[in-house]
Amino acid sequence: MLESLSGSIGGLAPGARLMSNRKGTKVARNIEKYDIPAMGSTLEARWTGATGERTSLRNLAHIFNRALVDAALREGDVHSYFADVDAIYDALQNGSNAERLRAERRLTREGIDVDALTADFVTHQAVHTYLRQERDVSLTVADTNPVEKRIKTIEKLEGRGAAVAQAAVSRLPAADDAADPAYEVLVEFKAVCTACGDTYAVRDLLRRDGCGCRSGTH
Repeated sequence: MLESLSGSIGGLAPGARLMSNRKGTKVARNIEKYDIPAMGSTLEARWTGATGERTSLRNLAHIFNRALVDAALREGDVHSYFADVDAIYDALQNGSNAERLRAERRLTREGIDVDALTADFVTHQAVHTYLRQERDVSLTVADTNPVEKRIKTIEKLEGRGAAVAQAAVSRLPAADDAADPAYEVLVEFKAVCTACGDTYAVRDLLRRDGCGCRSGTH
């Protein structure tokens, strides 16, 4: 069970895992305190875009804080009373005074220390500190440059399309008197300027910030 949540649920017990002089970032301490070890790799993968589109640090902070609420509810064995963790978190974080008060009262009746729980919520700066210091993750220029981010997404789509097409053409039959055919599929998105008719690879068009005819540099 979640030994260290005793500091968030029902008061801080003498044997609680989280100590005031504990080293490490707030995110790292909470990962251990709430027994959510998978959150570390989740934050890293979503920030770097390893599993798809990158997630902003602000949204990662919300994802992490919702995980704290979920862990607190599970540890307090009150999940049966709350079907929507997001609704609880949103009420605590962004709800009206009345919504927040209702959520706090319900959680308190179930034995959860709401003040301790919300004090453990993290900011996007805390998530960034954790990723840099605890997981040694940084973003490349391509990750932070908006144009390069779009190009990276396009290149991923081109790669997926090429893989599908390659698999399809590899099944083409060979002539009876010929060796098995070998094909190399090339996929590249292109854009045609409707003003001057010039054709560009999309990545080149993005990097040059549009067709030259529109800026008089054609």
